[in-house]
Amino acid sequence: MRRVDFWRPVAVFVLTVCLSALGLAAEGPDMDKEVSFGVKMAQRGLWSEALFRFKRAAEQEPNNGKVLNNVAVAYEAIGQYENALLAYQEALKADSTNRELKRNYSRFIEFYQAFKPAEEDAPVETQAQQESEQEAGEASDPPSSQSGQ
Repeated sequence: MRRVDFWRPVAVFVLTVCLSALGLAAEGPDMDKEVSFGVKMAQRGLWSEALFRFKRAAEQEPNNGKVLNNVAVAYEAIGQYENALLAYQEALKADSTNRELKRNYSRFIEFYQAFKPAEEDAPVETQAQQESEQEAGEASDPPSSQSGQ
């Protein structure tokens, strides 16, 4: 009887460790499946589905630079450039040493800056608005407060 008493806690411990390991392992393969399926969808040109899969994978591993890179590329592919920029920045925070990520981000920024000619008009309007506000505010603001900025 003493032998059974000794093995019971050991068996419970081993069973607990095994179940915990299975629970942790279940997250990895699910994430891998989502990424793998997302890649297949991207290869077929189904970028919205790919984005959905990559985002699900990112929910499981929010600091995985490779997954976040995939999210950014998918956003870029469907034309959501602001979201792509945010996703790239998030990916770089998570994994600043990833060469592929850096290369994708660099190419994206080059494209993104060239893509924004319509938004170049906005800073001109903003600048004109700032000048009019500055002229209106010069009477009330002392010049020294503006020179410090």
